[in-house]
Amino acid sequence: MEDNYRKGIVYIRGEQAGIIEETDEGYRFTYDPEYCEKEGAVAASLTLPLRTQSYFSEVLFPFFDGLIPEGWLLHMTQEIWKLDRRDRFGVLLSACRDCIGDVSIMKEE
Repeated sequence: MEDNYRKGIVYIRGEQAGIIEETDEGYRFTYDPEYCEKEGAVAASLTLPLRTQSYFSEVLFPFFDGLIPEGWLLHMTQEIWKLDRRDRFGVLLSACRDCIGDVSIMKEE
């Protein structure tokens, strides 16, 4: 059964590592099992260690929320892409494909 929730593909060091998605209950993050088995695979964060079981949260995971730009850059991002400032997940999917650091998010089409 296919759902209509928004999803983002999570890349770590340029490698597809998992999926973050909305659910009725909040958010789910799941590492790709093949990624977990790779030698040298690293976790997205210390709060989301590698494992094959999904992580669930009623609010956007603090690690992913922390990837979202702040201040002037956040304001410009919301203005240019006409994003609702309260839609943190929408901002994450739109603005975090080229983040500073090892993790990036690409909106799943």
